[in-house]
Amino acid sequence: MKNYIDYSDEVKKAKAANKPIVALESTIISHGMPYPKNIETALMCEDIIRKNNAIPATIAVINGRLKAGLTQNEIEYLAKAKNILKMSRRDLPAVIAQKQDGAATVAATMIIAQLAGIKVFATGGIGGVHRNASFTFDISADLQELSKTSVAVVCAGVKSILDIGLTLEYLETMGVPILGYQTEKFPAFYTDDSGYPVDYYVKDAKHAADIINAKWKLGLDGGIVVANPIPKEYSMDKEYIDNVIQQAIKDADLQGIKGKKITPFLLDKIKELTSGESLAANVKLVLNNSAVAAKIACAM
Repeated sequence: MKNYIDYSDEVKKAKAANKPIVALESTIISHGMPYPKNIETALMCEDIIRKNNAIPATIAVINGRLKAGLTQNEIEYLAKAKNILKMSRRDLPAVIAQKQDGAATVAATMIIAQLAGIKVFATGGIGGVHRNASFTFDISADLQELSKTSVAVVCAGVKSILDIGLTLEYLETMGVPILGYQTEKFPAFYTDDSGYPVDYYVKDAKHAADIINAKWKLGLDGGIVVANPIPKEYSMDKEYIDNVIQQAIKDADLQGIKGKKITPFLLDKIKELTSGESLAANVKLVLNNSAVAAKIACAM
């Protein structure tokens, strides 16, 4: 497996010195935000992890090579290039064998992070069960990955474009614990309260680390969700953002947008309908998640 992975110099040194490392996904660069906000955010996430005494490892595949840590030139490439593949578990074999480029979703990031020996991962929000999934069967591969890949994922809950209740039911069935970082309420990406509870409240990074370590020491493979709400001052009004999301979903239905294209379409439409307010919230929450992930990695 080592033959497939390239480590950045910074990550290689961190592994040799047994320093805490935090994985970051790359679809936020290629699909989640417009240029140049995507590259600015990616570099800010890396910087905030360093400021919290851990080492960032942005994850992607470039020319068929698994990358645990990207150079600034590689981040810029993903930020500017067109037609970068949004890559999940099913895509990895073909992307590697065909020497393609791919931006890693939550699922793909978890896989590559585990292969690279990285235990903590910061993202914006995880995927989940899509609305109307009883008809479309549209369920993110992130949920299956969380059930079997042993990486702790720090996120602002699930994207509020999803069916949050069904997503939480799915995670419970798969035995994935949900820790609320200094909250008893499960966050909904743009807002700090989805109306659903978390499984367990954790008061700080050490508390979270103790539970994560206990899970894996017991031999209970699989991920764990650390739900870290968007800071209160940036949390959007729930009724307002729910109405915006409903409009975005209607537009997607009218245009026949489905599959991998649905999430980037909805995020872009929500940004348009909120005059950029949702994008600003997205940046704030992912920076907050990066800081918390670094603290947990250090505590572990």
